[in-house]
Amino acid sequence: MDPRELTVAEIAAFLEQAGRPPAALLRALARDGRAAVRRLAARSLALAAARRAEARRLRALYREERRRAMPGVLVAGVDEAGRGPLAGPVIAAAVVLPARPLLCGLDDSKRLLPAERERLDREIRACAVALAVGEASVEEIDRLNIVHATRLAMRRAVDALAPAPGVLLIDGRERLPDARAQAAITGGDGRCACIAAASIVAKVARDRLMHALHEAFPEYGFARHKGYATSEHLAALARHGPCPAHRRAFLPEPLLPVERP
Repeated sequence: MDPRELTVAEIAAFLEQAGRPPAALLRALARDGRAAVRRLAARSLALAAARRAEARRLRALYREERRRAMPGVLVAGVDEAGRGPLAGPVIAAAVVLPARPLLCGLDDSKRLLPAERERLDREIRACAVALAVGEASVEEIDRLNIVHATRLAMRRAVDALAPAPGVLLIDGRERLPDARAQAAITGGDGRCACIAAASIVAKVARDRLMHALHEAFPEYGFARHKGYATSEHLAALARHGPCPAHRRAFLPEPLLPVERP
């Protein structure tokens, strides 16, 4: 194909349909005498560079679990959502990913838009070798404290995995009371694929639960802030007081219910 014989519109249509046009063609277009064609080439070259960078990022993201994987031994990523809010349970997820395919766009759930998390949650659930979600209730958070309640939710998620993993990669600095080989990885949800997957599954599951709590207690706006201490949430607490979904141990002093003698 000689691009000099094509109009700008024809070249644009070809590049759109080609998806990944040959590098030689893009170099030829970059030398074209027409400015519009050179802009099309520059955009295609930028997209190609972005795809290569994403491929490198994904390979690095999967590197840790591949390094630890052995024949017959599954590696599970573990993460939680909802450690800091004033309301709702803490949710943990444990995920074992297959070696292939690499999940395009997989990343720490906090770096993703809600629609991206929803898409990846579906893809993770469709391809996972094993996946489970665990929960610690508001009552357990108040009774045990958030650190122990988070461990409990993680342990419930890990114990529910089938088939069972032989290695656990856990986001953060803490390990679980478990005899299996495990590693705590600070910032693991942005460094390790299976932990990133667990962070997405846990976040999506908790967000859905908070939407359900919004239906039960619409005056607090749980669907918008997911239980975190936003100005809207604090104002609602000041007006209405806490509801059964609130963690008493997390509430600011003036909002704590007063016990009558």
